[in-house]
Parts: sequence; structure tokens; C-alpha cells
Amino acid sequence: MSANPFAFLARGLNRRAFLLGAASVAALTTAVGMTPALAQRRGDRGPDEVSVEALMKPGALPDIVVGKADAPVTIVEYASMTCGHCANFHNNVFPALKEKYIDTGKVRLVMREFPLDNLAAAAAMLARCAGGDATVAMISALFKTQDKWAFVRGNPVPELFKIAQQAGFSQERFDTCLKDNATLDQMISARQRASDEFGVNATPTFFINGKRLRGRSDTIEAFDQALAPFLGG
Repeated sequence: MSANPFAFLARGLNRRAFLLGAASVAALTTAVGMTPALAQRRGDRGPDEVSVEALMKPGALPDIVVGKADAPVTIVEYASMTCGHCANFHNNVFPALKEKYIDTGKVRLVMREFPLDNLAAAAAMLARCAGGDATVAMISALFKTQDKWAFVRGNPVPELFKIAQQAGFSQERFDTCLKDNATLDQMISARQRASDEFGVNATPTFFINGKRLRGRSDTIEAFDQALAPFLGG
């Protein structure tokens, strides 16, 4: 076993490095420096609008959806679990967005992974493994505790496992999730499609009925303004 068996998590998204590293999950004890690659709201030069039909076409992974299927407005979010701005949205904006627009049937939110590094992919895979409503709950838990596992100068896996345990994971299930080759391949494919077809190159990126949200997304007021034209406001 290498001196730093989970050092692969500190690197940019790379399938081979991920799988080689994930093979050592069960024996992981050595601390390594973690500096996730971040591209948060930078280089956001994609098209102002994309085809809704193309955007909503099923991809490699099933969408994670919150809200009613017949809501008149669909927000598609591309996020990375190691993105600080994404955490701010989920921790400070999403609760108000849900109460004001999603729970009232006006909006549905489609969450899609756009992992910026291997650690983000690992966290997203764990959330996927939770399954059903537990996936959304685990995404929330991961964002709320992001500072404890995403930016630590050390081994992030114990903290990730603590979060997974709260969602009912055993050690075996945790390890198995991080060795899921098929889900990792699908996640990488979905990220590539988002980049190639919709110009996603930063997180978070939001599309509202196909229109890219420019500028701020860190307050509910920003979404009030962006949603108004679609809701007759």
C-alpha cells in the first residue's frame, strides 16, 4: 500500500487515479494534504440559453429532482460537492427557494453533478448510494459539513464516513460505493456532456427553463428576480 493511499482525492477528476485510490479505502489511515480543484463562478462563458429539450434529455445518470414534475419552471443546477459557492447555495438559499417556490408547485430543481475533482466525485457517489429521498438529505449534509471534509489538510475519509453512517451506511457499503466503476464512468460522462453541449465550465451553473443564470446566485433575492419573468412577475 502506498504511503498516502487516498492522495488521489486531492487531484483533478481522473478515472484511473480514482479507481486505484478507491481500492485502498478499507485500509485508509494515512493523512494527506487535500486541496480540491475549484472553478467556482469563473470562466462562465457558455451560451446564454440552451434548448430545453436537449437540456432535459435523459443523461448517463438519473436526475436528482426536488419538486413536482408539472411545475412550470425547471431550474437545472450543475454543482460540485467541493465547491464553496455551491455549499452557500444549498445551505443559505435552497431552503428559502424550496419554501417559496418548490413546495408551492411553481418550480422544480434538478440537481446534476459536475465534480471538479476526485473528492467531489467521491462525495457525489456516496450521495447517489444513499438512494431516493436520502440522496437529497445526504447532499444537504455534505454541503453543511463541507469545511470538515473538503478542505482539511489530512484524510477526509473519516469525516465522510461519519456522514454516511448517519445515513445508515455500514463500512462495507461505504467502501463499495467508492469502488462503483459504473457510477463513476456515468458521472464523468454526464460532466463531459454538460461541458460539451451546454458550455458548463464553472460551478454552480444554473439554467432556468434553459436560460443561463448570470451574475449572483447567492441570495434568494437573486432567484426572485431571475424567476419573475417565468412566473408572471
